[in-house]
Amino acid sequence: MAYILEKYYQLPRSALLSRDDLELDDKAFDEWKSLESKRIQGEPIAYLIGKRGFHNIELYVAPGVLIPRPETELLVEIGLREITRLNAPTNILDLGTGSGAIALAIAHEAPDAQLTATDQAIEALDIAKINAKLLNMESRVQFFQGSWYEAIEASASYDVILSNPPYITSQDSHLSQGDLRFEPISALTDHGNGLTCLESIISGAKHHLNPNGLLAVEHGFNQSEAVVALMQQAGFQDVQAHLDLGGHYRVASGRK
Repeated sequence: MAYILEKYYQLPRSALLSRDDLELDDKAFDEWKSLESKRIQGEPIAYLIGKRGFHNIELYVAPGVLIPRPETELLVEIGLREITRLNAPTNILDLGTGSGAIALAIAHEAPDAQLTATDQAIEALDIAKINAKLLNMESRVQFFQGSWYEAIEASASYDVILSNPPYITSQDSHLSQGDLRFEPISALTDHGNGLTCLESIISGAKHHLNPNGLLAVEHGFNQSEAVVALMQQAGFQDVQAHLDLGGHYRVASGRK
C-alpha cells in the first residue's frame, strides 16, 4: 500500500507517515485496485511503481527492461575500482545496458569517467535515455543501438568493458516463476545453453580493449568455472572470479 500511495501522491514515505489526514479519492482507489490486482498476479513491484534503487541512484523501470538486481552492483564496484587504479579519465563500455543501471551508476560516482552504453533493444535504450535525463547525465553517457560490439565503431577501444548479458539457459524453470515471468525474455536467456552471449562478449573484447584493459561479465551462480575457462581460452590474463553479497561467484574478470 505504501508504495502505491508514494506513487499516487508523489510524496516520500516519511511524508506520508506524517499525513494521516490523506484519503484515497475515487481515482486513487481505482488505481489502487488495479495495482493490487496486478500484484496479486505476480507483477513485480518495480514495474508497478515504475522505479528501482540501484547503487545510490534511482532508476525508472518498465517491462521493456530487466529490473536491476543487487548482484549487478558488483560490476559497478569493479568498474569503480579500476577507475581508482588508473587514476586518470577512464573510458568504459557497458554492453547490454538495459535501464542504463551500470553506466549511470558509474557516471554518478566518477564524474571524469567517459561512458558508452549499448543495447540491441530500442525500447531498452529509450528507457536508459530517460534515466540519463532524470539523473542529469545526458552529456555523460553515449548510447548506441546494436548487438554487442556491432553497436560501436570497429576501431573503438576502452579501458574497461562491463556486461550483464542474458545467461539463463532456455530450459531453466525459473523463467516461468516469480518476477522473471514479466521481464523481457531476451534480457534473461540466450535461448540456448546460457553461455552464447558470454562467449560473444569475451571473444570480441580484446579487439576493443586498450592494453591491460579490463573485461568483467556477470554470469549465473553455477557458471563461474565455465566463464573463467572461456576467458583463459581467449587469452585473458589475471582472470579472477568475484563473489556477490550472497556468497556466489557472480562475476568473472580478466585483463587483455
